[in-house]
Amino acid sequence: MTKLTIVFDNYAYLEGFPTLWGFSCFVETDETTFLFDTGSNGRMLLQNMERLGVELQRAEALVLSHPHWDHIGGVDSVLEVHPRMRLFVPISLSKHLIRDLNSLSLGVTVIDEEPRKILPSVWSTGVMGEIGEQAVVIDTDKGLVVITGCAHPGIENIAIRAIEMLGKPIWLLMGGFHLMYSDASEIASEIETLQRLGVQNVCPTHCSGDLAIEMFKESFGERYIQGGIGRVIEV
Repeated sequence: MTKLTIVFDNYAYLEGFPTLWGFSCFVETDETTFLFDTGSNGRMLLQNMERLGVELQRAEALVLSHPHWDHIGGVDSVLEVHPRMRLFVPISLSKHLIRDLNSLSLGVTVIDEEPRKILPSVWSTGVMGEIGEQAVVIDTDKGLVVITGCAHPGIENIAIRAIEMLGKPIWLLMGGFHLMYSDASEIASEIETLQRLGVQNVCPTHCSGDLAIEMFKESFGERYIQGGIGRVIEV
């Protein structure tokens, strides 16, 4: 079983959780456990995890999607509490930051443009787009689970890359879809493409934008999964 817990977001799924701009997801599989991104504020991230009963110390790795502050802002706090993690970071990250992270952890693997396996049943799409962003792809019995930070390279491009990498359909596409600046026609085109690609379930959150979230909810119906802090998805 794969268990996904959103631990930082600018939306709250459970009442009573404060929200700040950013995203982080804690991933548990039968073979590995890792944290994907760290949100923008480490103190709030750790508080959220504690309240949700998520044990950071169980994570063997930290994966960072791209260099923007709302995804790496909590790195210092995370490594202060749990330095015994392997890090998988995009080559777009500052060389100075990569050097520092290497000294604060069990070691850093720098991800370039080539897709690669990084953990058991877990792949990186490789760095994509001008900003240099990677997404993670988890191979499950139901199909692929794809987690994005912001999807700056385009959510459909990430989906296509994941499908081509492993030759399997996407069971769940989740995270930031970066459609908050898109109009209804652009969003509708993205939805049509993802449906044509056979994406079964979606969980758009963070920078997806309110309009896009509503349109995905309407188009995917029962196959739409609400995001936000405290949302747990079991595959």
